[in-house]
Amino acid sequence: MREVAVIGCGMTQFGELWSLSLRDMFVKAALEAIDDAKIDHIDSLYVGAMTPGLFVGQEHIGALMADYLGMSPVPALRVESACCSGGMALRMGFFDIASGNSDIVLVGGVEKMTDGADVTYALASAADQDYEVYHGVTFPGLYAMIARAHMHTYGTTREQLAAVSVKNHHNGSLNPKAQFRAKITIDKVINATMVADPLTILDSSPVSDGAACAVLASMDVVKKLSVPAVKVIGTGAATDTLALDKRKDITVLNAVKQSAEAAYKMAGVKPADIGLAEVHDCFTIAEICVIEELGFVEKGKGGPFTEQGNTALEGKIPDNPSGGLKSKGHPVGATGIAQVVEVVEQLRGRADKRQVKNAKIGLTQNMGGSGASSVVHIFKI
Repeated sequence: MREVAVIGCGMTQFGELWSLSLRDMFVKAALEAIDDAKIDHIDSLYVGAMTPGLFVGQEHIGALMADYLGMSPVPALRVESACCSGGMALRMGFFDIASGNSDIVLVGGVEKMTDGADVTYALASAADQDYEVYHGVTFPGLYAMIARAHMHTYGTTREQLAAVSVKNHHNGSLNPKAQFRAKITIDKVINATMVADPLTILDSSPVSDGAACAVLASMDVVKKLSVPAVKVIGTGAATDTLALDKRKDITVLNAVKQSAEAAYKMAGVKPADIGLAEVHDCFTIAEICVIEELGFVEKGKGGPFTEQGNTALEGKIPDNPSGGLKSKGHPVGATGIAQVVEVVEQLRGRADKRQVKNAKIGLTQNMGGSGASSVVHIFKI
């Protein structure tokens, strides 16, 4: 396969973007990425979007975005894998170039969640309708069960869960594109409005609008352009059962573990080689489980590891320097590409006040549902 690199990035502010439509957001991020890459054309387009049909009544996203970008008749495809739709879009673009089919590909993600749709209903479409949703469970409830199981099995504390949110809000306070830029405390997280015991609203990622894009190119193209390129050296994807009750141990996110192992193998690296990571912290317990499955810490030790500052900006393995889903925001289809934007900008040395020192290899992990799908990418400057 041919080598592939990211040569341009673009991203909107994340938040409640009342003045921008679905297409406005995507075009804004896409043009920023195209300008950053200094290119004048693309060969194909992949758009990650979870459920725009339910959020804003719009399907046929690939053709729509190609049209409004002025890129028709390039082939354009929407990619859907719940909350890891953006990450899967990058994976599709990677293989398009690696196979030799395209030389320059625009990959992006977008979601408009605040225009009045029933967000709980729309997000629940990523859970098992017959065996979970029908009986009234929502994603906060599913992750609350994971949290309770992790606390029971490994002794994870309420304070350790809250430490994830405090750390990510600190990082988000340094990110001008983050939805929430206020620092918070352990007590504030624990005493916030309860959503699903033990998770409060400050353990939970918000409802967000936003878009993010990246330009991928073959190394032949990179050699012709005077832009800082970041190589995609590994990619892995995997799935698990959609419903939690079908798993032997609900504290284990097997799709994350399998996707990470595939990415590490392709990249020829180990967890200890990773200098920073953007991981899927849709709820605080998710980040704790994910860093365990990625091999950053022994299974069951993610809580103390986080509490001790190992995942902070200057820690052993900085996780979510962007602020993560919790602080940066979580427009579901856009999240996977926003993670890529952060890691690429970090490796380029362009992350300003949240810059991780001496990072040469970065990782993104994007997850759908309660861990039923996962995609991991590894990048090297």
